[in-house]
Amino acid sequence: MRIERVGVIGSGLMGSGIAQVAAYNGLNVTLVDVDQGRIDAAIEGIHRRLQREAERGRITANDCEAAYQRLSGSADIDTLHSMARVDAVIEAVVEDLEVKSSVFKRLGEVCSPDALLASNTSSLPLSDLAAASGRPERVIGLHFFNPPWALKLVEIVSTASTSEATLNDAMRLCEKLGRVPVQVKDTPGFIANRLLVPFIFDAIDLLDSGVANAEDIDNACKVGLNHTMGPLATADLIGLDTLKLIAESMFEEYGEPRFKAPTLLRRLVSLGHLGRKTGRGFFRYGE
Repeated sequence: MRIERVGVIGSGLMGSGIAQVAAYNGLNVTLVDVDQGRIDAAIEGIHRRLQREAERGRITANDCEAAYQRLSGSADIDTLHSMARVDAVIEAVVEDLEVKSSVFKRLGEVCSPDALLASNTSSLPLSDLAAASGRPERVIGLHFFNPPWALKLVEIVSTASTSEATLNDAMRLCEKLGRVPVQVKDTPGFIANRLLVPFIFDAIDLLDSGVANAEDIDNACKVGLNHTMGPLATADLIGLDTLKLIAESMFEEYGEPRFKAPTLLRRLVSLGHLGRKTGRGFFRYGE
């Protein structure tokens, strides 16, 4: 299947990042959210990021403007009529099974029969979304990493119903986007988060028990383990509310204590300290 037109549902950091990658790599992108103001802000954010890349000499000014021209928006997230003519859809809404299932139910009703239906879920059962769509053979997981324009890994998640043609289409799409795909079965957390979440939780426990402060914990991992970013800064980048939702899904599935959200994480979420997006999490930002 030839993919030239892509819909991205959700214009948050992940959705807009995926849209940026798709537009830069030659695809026409329709970005969908609840209102036009949010969509316009996301598209302008993409444009600014591309302009910065051009200023740094990483891309050409012509490539920047060409990618920007491939972006459009639609505030029809309730009906998703704009998805009727796309070749592939990548859903990147809030990590909530009920919300995502309603999106996939609607996609199954409005998309063309051959359209590739993908979810960026990082922890929820893809099989449930596939069933909601009514066309489970065309549903697959494409789990991008934050920020999508910088991190090239994509976890391709198949269910028992995913057809070989769908898997092949997803692989070709990742190749078109310049991403590095790894294949994984439909299991909560897939590869990366199943390893990462307990690691982050151990770092949170070290902080909460007073073993070391946040800066020293992250520096130990960056310098001693050669990590680009420490676990607490990574948690802030993911979003502490998103991390909590991921943990809840994994704990429900596996029942293992290592996947249970630490008390400190839950308290920060309750206080609205969600990481970079709110300016405060384990670290403070924008001060």
